[in-house]
Amino acid sequence: MNIVVLVKQVPDTATERKLNEEDNTLDRAASDGVINELDEYAVEEALQLKEKHGGEVTVLTMGPDKAKDTIRKALSMGADKAVWVKDEALHGSDALQTAYALSKALGSIEYDVVVLGSESTDARTGVLGAALAEYLGVPQLTLAGKVDVDGSAIKVQRQTDYGHDVVEAQLPAVVSVVEKINEPRYPSFKLIMQAKKKPMEEKTAADLGIEAEKIGLANATTETVDFAAAPPRAAGTIVKDEGDGGSKAADFLAEKKFV
Repeated sequence: MNIVVLVKQVPDTATERKLNEEDNTLDRAASDGVINELDEYAVEEALQLKEKHGGEVTVLTMGPDKAKDTIRKALSMGADKAVWVKDEALHGSDALQTAYALSKALGSIEYDVVVLGSESTDARTGVLGAALAEYLGVPQLTLAGKVDVDGSAIKVQRQTDYGHDVVEAQLPAVVSVVEKINEPRYPSFKLIMQAKKKPMEEKTAADLGIEAEKIGLANATTETVDFAAAPPRAAGTIVKDEGDGGSKAADFLAEKKFV
């Protein structure tokens, strides 16, 4: 089985994140970059599928120079090789443009299933899996909390507010996963060293036949019109319990429209 796992480098959520005032895009140089948390679960699921069914796991990412660290993290977890879509022309691409570019990259990779996290911590659109499946013309199985493959059939338990739905499709397919699906493994020292020697192929937009007018900030289908820094954290409200603490707390929550 050929499995492609999508990973993305995002700003560390433990640090302050900023937008670039020149073009209203995320300033990726302003904070440390880390692998998107949900993509770690996607990598783990891809590795488990490989362990059950054989084959190989290819890491696919799109991003600037710093994205190399995220690729290395996925390779050190046990993925076999990587394809890195790297081109300044892709700067400012929104979710739909990203899906288009990645679909073109997947056109040069043999795959049975594409696995990715259900959303990224920087954009949080949650639409990439569906958009990618549409571009590829294959089934999408989203919010998967469990994945089973039997021959050419794939079945997932799709997480819902009331439990889960069982969704089935034929391969090839795109699957997005949630954090409850598994527990990502820690890379061993041996795998970390091996990751440095694993193949990593860089591709430009031109290499993949990506049309210039369909990518980049100038051609994005969405835009950030304006933004402002979050106000400083205000002092908290102290509720003194004089026998009516419960009522005071309830009134405060109601005033803030929490209840």
